[in-house]
Amino acid sequence: MNRQQRGVTVWFTGLSGAGKTTIARAVMKELQTTDAKVEILDGDEIRQNLCKGLGFSTVDRQENIRRIGFVANLLTRNGVIVLVSAIAPHLEIRQELRQNIGDFIEVYVNAPLAICEHRDVKGLYKKVRSGLIENFTGIDSGYDVPLQPEVECQTDRETVAQSTNKVLQKLADLGHVRSVVKQLCQVG
Repeated sequence: MNRQQRGVTVWFTGLSGAGKTTIARAVMKELQTTDAKVEILDGDEIRQNLCKGLGFSTVDRQENIRRIGFVANLLTRNGVIVLVSAIAPHLEIRQELRQNIGDFIEVYVNAPLAICEHRDVKGLYKKVRSGLIENFTGIDSGYDVPLQPEVECQTDRETVAQSTNKVLQKLADLGHVRSVVKQLCQVG
């Protein structure tokens, strides 16, 4: 294990269905091949366990994100590369996370709403459109597009491998890992 590893939180933000978790898992898989200390915090899993009972009001969403940020900060301070896959729809809360955590990389997983709805891997957009879910980010609840993310992955134009490569390159450029970038663009 790399004892000299500097911790960092890599926060994947974007609409539901944009590809946040998919890219985070691909990055994790690559980092694990280098013996890097890496953890993934998936917004859906955290909501079911650590944040159970919180709703989807603006206040509850912010509390959910703050709790994820608290865990990410603890891990980061202990030399772990933390990959967070959570929408975090509001610019203000993402800026707060960046300030509190310090070593923070924002990855904007950008896909048009129509593409996200078409993917609808969890069936959430169908529920929103049929009136079963309210306050859904991108439909009837706002999403603040990142102003200056360190990485932007355009998942309607890039393969998972290309997006993964961008994140790995940024981690290497900032000295969090030795270069682990492979010719991923040819893989998928």
